[in-house]
This record gives sequence, structure tokens and C-alpha cells, in this order.
Amino acid sequence: MTEPLAPGATIGILGGGQLGRMLSVAAARLGFTTHIYEPGAEPPAGQVAHRVTTAPYEDVQALAGFAAAVDVVTYEFENIPTAALDAIEAVVPIRPNRRTLAVSQDRLTEKAFISELGLKTAPFAAVDDAVDLAEAMEEIGLPAILKTRRFGYDGKGQARIDRPEDAPAALAAMAGAPAIYEGFVAFSQEISVIAARGVSGEVACYDPGANVHRDGILRTTTVPAPLSTAQRTDAVLLAGRILNALDYVGVMGVELFVTPGGLLVNEIAPRVHNSGHWTQNGCVIDQFEQHIRAVAGWPLGDGTRHSDVEMQNLIGADMDKVPALARDPAVALHLYGKAETRAGRKMGHANRRLGPASA
Repeated sequence: MTEPLAPGATIGILGGGQLGRMLSVAAARLGFTTHIYEPGAEPPAGQVAHRVTTAPYEDVQALAGFAAAVDVVTYEFENIPTAALDAIEAVVPIRPNRRTLAVSQDRLTEKAFISELGLKTAPFAAVDDAVDLAEAMEEIGLPAILKTRRFGYDGKGQARIDRPEDAPAALAAMAGAPAIYEGFVAFSQEISVIAARGVSGEVACYDPGANVHRDGILRTTTVPAPLSTAQRTDAVLLAGRILNALDYVGVMGVELFVTPGGLLVNEIAPRVHNSGHWTQNGCVIDQFEQHIRAVAGWPLGDGTRHSDVEMQNLIGADMDKVPALARDPAVALHLYGKAETRAGRKMGHANRRLGPASA
């Protein structure tokens, strides 16, 4: 087993957004420094990290220098070029591992992996052209969603198909990119499990949260999710099964649909996750510290929830609510330090304590 990192070690983070920012804060609490690698100037994480390298992911020399200056590398987003990972891994370990990125970077590969584990997903088919799309519509039916296989997030790279005549516009929206056709699922709610796995193979999961999306963007996550004991147990066991199959190290978000026939896996995110932000004010050890513990080779913390919480994303003009939220004694604000407020942009989140932890 790899020796755990001692306080004073440096954790490299690919990506300088809000997740990198909150990881850096958690790392500092444990005595680590963080080094951010980010192509964009003045990233949110740069306001709290020890060091920032500003360079594109194609700059092999900058990547090599970054890797040589840290003790382990992790990431806050999935779509990192393979060549960049090659340059880093030649020098220092990357956690979570490369296989996980290969699975999660492509929606079709991800769905196939989950299905191979014997877990349920929405019906799906690969779509590269109009013929594939027609066959998928015939086999799976309507309504459905056509998504790019790579690079989509927060509702981007997606087109809904309700009628056959919607198909040409949906295919055109993919702009020639390989796509995946996903049939609609009749579900009562969407939930997510924030799960962690350490270097030793130990697994710790947080309580499932209930998610509400609007326009493809997460708006709120509330814990506890209204689930039966059996559903809650199934969700946690399912998440652990995915982590173990990937030999995963770190925190993962696993999004699930609750259906009459059981739980379906919507998608996995190999990183700390928006739907896990509630842990910052609902648990002693939040998801960000848990991830740092895992990638540093430390024992995982106790993810037990001490409070019921509603997490609300502050998106665009929601920042106008900040003065009122700051006066609310039940609310903890987490603002990301982004200079420009614009529609659809996540500017922060507010965790509202609903009371002591309930069943």
C-alpha cells in the first residue's frame, strides 16, 4: 500500500473552477498545499490555492513542470485530453485513475460499463447519422433525448425528440459529433449518492439526496431523500459496486432514477459533485475533505449526516438573493469568487439547515 501523504505535501488539481477552489480549502485544513493547473486566467481556485500554473492542456513542458512540483494529481472535471494525462502520469500518480476517465468521458462507454455490471440504465443506442437515429427511434421509441457522447454538461449538447419530425433538428444540434440516443424513463425522483473509496479499498457513502433540475441544470439537492430503507440501502450498495469495479480512489457522484422497477443509473461523475455540496454543512467530514483524504492515502472520514439540509445553487441573477440569504441564520453561503455574473452560470450555493438529522 502507498504511504499516506504527510501534511505539507502538495496536491495538484487539474481545473481551477469552484470545485478546485473548495478542494483547495479542504486540503488547506489538513495541512496540504494545492497547485492548480488551469488554462484560463484568474480562476476561482487561484484565489485560495498555494500556486497556479496557467497554461493550455497541450503544453507538455508546462504539464511536466506541474507534475514535478506535486505529490499526487487529481481533477475537478472529466474532459482532460489523453496526451495531458500521459505527460502527468509519467511523473506522478493520478487519482482517480485513468480507466475511470476513459469510462466517464464517453456517455456510450459509460452506459455500456454500467450495463456490464448488471445494473440498470435507460435504454440507449449509439447514433452517428440519420440512419442510426431512425433505427434507435424505431427500437427504443419516443420521447427521447439525443446527447453528444462527449463534453456535454448542465444540459449542453442535448436535444429532446418528442415526434419523428423533431429528429432532423436534433441531429443537426449534435454538429456532427458522435451521439447517444436515450429513451425516457418514468421515474418518481432523481437522487444522487456521493461515495468515496480509499487507497486501501474502504468505501464510505453519504446519504442519498433528492435532486431537482431545471433547464438541464441542478437547482436544489435535499437530504434526506424521501426513500424507503430498502431503496436507501440499494442506492449505497450500487454506488459501492461501481467504485470497486473501477478500483476507484476519491469521491464520485452517482446519479440515479427511482422507478417502480428499482433504481436506474443515470450517470456517474468521477469527482466531487454539485449534488454533494450539502455535506459542507450537514456532515463533520464533507465531500471535499473526503476526496482529499482519499487521494492523499489517508483513512476516509465518517460521512454520517448530523443535519437535514437543502442545497440551492445560486445561478446568474440568483446572486441578487445574497443579501437576504446572508441575514438568514439557517443559511450558510458558499460563493465562488467569479468576477462576471451571467445567465446559467453557477456563482455559488446556499446550504439551508432544515433541522437535526431525521431518519
